Amino acid sequence: MNDAPVRGSARSPVRIPVIPVLLYHAVMADPPAWIAEFTVTPRDFAAHLDAVVASGRTPVPISTLAEHLVSHVPGADRRAPLPRRPVVLTFDDGFADLPGPTAEALAARTLPATAYLTTGAITPGRTSLLPPAPMMRLTQATELADYGVEVGAHTVTHPQLDTLSAPALHRELREAKDALEDTLGHRISHLAYPHGYNSRAVRRAAADAGYASAVAVRHALSSERDEPYRIARLIVRRTHTVADIESWMAGEGARGERTKVAPFPDSLPTLGWRLYRGARARVRGPEFAG
Repeated sequence: MNDAPVRGSARSPVRIPVIPVLLYHAVMADPPAWIAEFTVTPRDFAAHLDAVVASGRTPVPISTLAEHLVSHVPGADRRAPLPRRPVVLTFDDGFADLPGPTAEALAARTLPATAYLTTGAITPGRTSLLPPAPMMRLTQATELADYGVEVGAHTVTHPQLDTLSAPALHRELREAKDALEDTLGHRISHLAYPHGYNSRAVRRAAADAGYASAVAVRHALSSERDEPYRIARLIVRRTHTVADIESWMAGEGARGERTKVAPFPDSLPTLGWRLYRGARARVRGPEFAG
């Protein structure tokens, strides 16, 4: 990875290779209003994928990046290899397009990806905090594997994990993992935090539940020094253009804006927002933070 795009700052003059980890949700032309901001049309999605291919970056599933990050922690024998210029494509929730046209568009370009599924939203008879939307079914998780899409967990009900009690947090992490493992017949090792919300206690619980990695959001580029249990992602909105994708592939911010490179500590506003949400949850109970 010696000649991959690198970033530095005045505070941190050491320049490190950056790794774009993109976060998609639905890919559809007419999404429900609550998810519209984070939905791209099939036409735009195809153009995004073509820009990824044209960038010369090598798409890898999150497991490849996670193995590299975990092997970098103190005590590891050696670092797992990464391609020279990696990129990771991820999808959250499990919308209906995912095991169909979205997976087909990825497979047509031989692009691996990772999908994090909210099991309560895709299992008949179960519920989640997600508002109504066309969703895939849990049984279709096997179809994702056929398309080369790696499956991870996105909890059962999509709560703000950093506001839950320890028992409720454990249930969300374990029951989603168990449901996916029963369906797929293999271990589920990777997690996405709903809304990206996490804390030190949540990250510790994810490790204790048997996950090898977890992705957050952070609106930042990842790097080979990122933290295995809060890997930074760039959330894709409907307003993002092909030029934005090209900029991210070049290791820069969208539309010329400077983008942080993980790892970095949580900001004071982030810490304050966490305290506020925790207090609100104690009054209202778990809720969707759309």
